[in-house]
Amino acid sequence: MIARLVIQVSCTINWTVRGVPRLFFVVLLSLASEAVCAKEIRGIPQIVDGDTVYIGNEKIRLSGIDAPETDQICLDAQGQAFACGVVARDKLQAYSDGREWECDLSGRDRYGRDIGTCYVEGEDINQWLVRNGWALAFRRYSVAYVKDEDWAREHLNGMWSGAFIAPWDWRYRGPNTTILGAKEVPTDAQRKLISPGVAGTPPTPGCVIKANLKGKSGCIYHMPGGHYYGRLKMEPMSSRRWFCSAAEAEAAGCRRSTI
Repeated sequence: MIARLVIQVSCTINWTVRGVPRLFFVVLLSLASEAVCAKEIRGIPQIVDGDTVYIGNEKIRLSGIDAPETDQICLDAQGQAFACGVVARDKLQAYSDGREWECDLSGRDRYGRDIGTCYVEGEDINQWLVRNGWALAFRRYSVAYVKDEDWAREHLNGMWSGAFIAPWDWRYRGPNTTILGAKEVPTDAQRKLISPGVAGTPPTPGCVIKANLKGKSGCIYHMPGGHYYGRLKMEPMSSRRWFCSAAEAEAAGCRRSTI
């Protein structure tokens, strides 16, 4: 079945014309106007990860939040490792349950993704993810969901029941990376989160696409069986990523190896 896709665009025009006859209005408007557009889109999403979806051909990054990467490992309340990025994605998929989303889009990021706040049956999905502990408030860009993060932390929801690294730190983690979460998780278990071995193996059997984030021509991803797949070592951590699908890799700004 083909999902219904609806896109609405509304623009406000800011312009200044002084001492110019009306006859030249149309020409001057086309040359001197500045259009500020807000776009709305509705449809059933293809969920890529915990904060990125496709609706039709539109790539949408949920605004004001940062969810764990699909190759990210967290610890549960007993100190056992689990693929929290995959779980966050699956929780969002289960919550969405094939329902239509409505997204208000406000701009684009450096990967060409639309930035948006999305709703399902009137509920803010971005807020739902943070409040349930499967994303953090992305304070670098917005404080809209800080109170929801505080709620999740207080109630030990989602990742907050164990120990984890903030998604923005996971992408560049090292020996001094801050570890968040419940204090009950043993310190020696927490240090496993920044062990190089965490990055050396896929987070789950289904997430086996390798990516070199710092290739000569940008981020390149390699499918199993590809010429360079076996040669690409998944360390150092700061320049390697595991992906679960080609759509996820491409939404992150990577392109497929041609060899």
